Amino acid sequence: MDPHVLAQIFVCAFFAVCMIQSGLDKAFDWKGNLDWLTSHFSKTFLRGQVKPMLLTVTILEVVSGFACAVSVFFIILDRPPVLPMLAMSLVCLDFVLLFAGQRIAKDYAGAASLAAYFIVALFGISLMPGTIGG
Repeated sequence: MDPHVLAQIFVCAFFAVCMIQSGLDKAFDWKGNLDWLTSHFSKTFLRGQVKPMLLTVTILEVVSGFACAVSVFFIILDRPPVLPMLAMSLVCLDFVLLFAGQRIAKDYAGAASLAAYFIVALFGISLMPGTIGG
């Protein structure tokens, strides 16, 4: 198999696991996550928006994770790259939102830890057909 295609498959599989686990953790431990985030954002202008922010990120993670999982099959079956591009774009959007939240909360270490994931997601986008790297 072409190494380029294998890289596409593994990046999508990586984010399928990452986003589905993260989104489902937020859904199944809603109260714990809400309590932690309420405290995390308590001294910011976003303190009254924690619940809608958590809901948005949870939905985005679950949708992007399952889109990445289905994208693995799209890539294997040589389908048009629209879904993998959309899935990876949603992953990038999620990390930008998470990064913004961490910076606003002045959790600079947390924000920095997201950079590696974001770089891998950008790499995933660049691997897709129709892009400069793809």
